[in-house]
Amino acid sequence: MTVDTTTDAAVPEALRARLALALDVDDLVAAVRLARDLQPWFGTMKVGMELFAAAGPDAIVSLSQLGVDVFYDGKLHDIPNTVGRTARVLGALGARYVTLHTSGGVAMLRAGVQGLREGALGAGLPEPTALAVTVLTSDPDWSEHLVRQRAVAGLEAGCGGFVCSVPDLPILRELAPAATIVTPGIRPAGASADDQARVATPQAALDGGADLLVIGRAVVASDSPIEATRSLVAGLS
Repeated sequence: MTVDTTTDAAVPEALRARLALALDVDDLVAAVRLARDLQPWFGTMKVGMELFAAAGPDAIVSLSQLGVDVFYDGKLHDIPNTVGRTARVLGALGARYVTLHTSGGVAMLRAGVQGLREGALGAGLPEPTALAVTVLTSDPDWSEHLVRQRAVAGLEAGCGGFVCSVPDLPILRELAPAATIVTPGIRPAGASADDQARVATPQAALDGGADLLVIGRAVVASDSPIEATRSLVAGLS
């Protein structure tokens, strides 16, 4: 499956830079094929736990070689020393974004931020962004207080961005106006929410001020990922 990139040259680069494809597959060959075919629309490719379990660090390296940003969504959560050392490896591999779960506390988050920075610096790579995960979009038991509490922890630790649902965007923008805000749980209008408790359309996420929209099943699980992507991004601004 290939893409005629000249046909889709009208896709604005500014929009492409705000779209991340969640490569939730268990095969690196399939993931690279999807990434290659869809990179005219997606500037970032997300490696989750499923793909990382199947392919390990090669997933990050192989996708980086395509010239896209790589987002490792491991939601690191362990003692500070372990998270710091793990983040250092991920930074050296070329991950542009790495998630850390804020429930691990400020010391753990700070270790992850530092390790990620050191790893990239040692490999001669640009400084990556540590993304603090606030509340999972699949978690119905959330509160504004919890979101604020976890956002403050991420800021105190030096995280450069946050992962939050679209309804929480105003809270994060209030607390961290300069941060990179990533929103998962993106679905086309009328699509099933699946196992996500709080979902939103791509346009709602863009209108809410999200910097990076994570789009997965709506494209990856489609019989025609290219056509699904074209349909999804049509009319976005």
